[in-house]
Amino acid sequence: MSAGELRRPACVAGDVALLDAAEAVAADWSALGVRGSFLARHIDTGEHLGFDVDEVIPLASVVKVPLALVVLDRIARGELDAARPVTVDPAGSSVGPTGLAAFRHPATVAVGDLLLMMLSVSDNAAADALFDLVPVAEVDARLRDLGCDGLRVRHRMNHMYECAAGAAGDDFSLALELAVSDERAGRHTIETLDPAHANTGSAAALVDLVERVWRDEVSHPEATAELRRLMGHQVFTQRLSGELRADTLRVSGKTGTFLHLRHEVGVVEAASGDRVALAALTRADRRAGLAPDIDLAIAAAARRAFEALRS
Repeated sequence: MSAGELRRPACVAGDVALLDAAEAVAADWSALGVRGSFLARHIDTGEHLGFDVDEVIPLASVVKVPLALVVLDRIARGELDAARPVTVDPAGSSVGPTGLAAFRHPATVAVGDLLLMMLSVSDNAAADALFDLVPVAEVDARLRDLGCDGLRVRHRMNHMYECAAGAAGDDFSLALELAVSDERAGRHTIETLDPAHANTGSAAALVDLVERVWRDEVSHPEATAELRRLMGHQVFTQRLSGELRADTLRVSGKTGTFLHLRHEVGVVEAASGDRVALAALTRADRRAGLAPDIDLAIAAAARRAFEALRS
């Protein structure tokens, strides 16, 4: 079954005009062979638009946002020192193309800078070094305590690659083919693409999270302020930021990419005072290590939503 043959997305919106915008985004994605969910919400007015907002999806590197919140929460409570040095040895660190994950020699980095590496360049080794300090089960439990019930953290970042290698060996193309064919068939050969075993969330849960972070309504104000600052340093701008480039706009976000998954969660802030939280979670219906057209479709969705929701 192709993505175009899947059921019609369930659109939600505050009024007819916003519903039209949601349906247009859903149609654009479907035309590209993209299945997914999308939600945009004005942080101060509550107006919203999106579709399939409660669908639970593996998060890939988007999970680094709730991980960062829990680590920053521990720092704010005095249980962890942001200046604590951590040595990361490439011989035993996590797979990834950026940051410490790409290093060839051991490096010692403070906890606070591991957070920066994790959120700015999506460094998997930095993320798993933080999981060494705050284990997966503790992160998941603290999210429950903070009222983030729609998000589940079940594994370290490197487990995604371990599961892909277990299914396809060192053949990334085969792993991608398995991901796409499984998506069509409704099965999960790669465990970390199965919502029952993956780090998961929905567009609604992610928008709820970043809205609470921007309103200082979760954890401690010093933790949420630092998370906002760190998300503002993301270097990947091809998705939410792609069509929102202006001196009067600020986009803070976090991408997630793994096999056929391409996601981003973030907040767009305008000089006018408008603040819109967005989450875009996509699964492609084709083998493509690079898919700039899907990135552009996410960018177009963000622009359409922001323009529809701004006061």
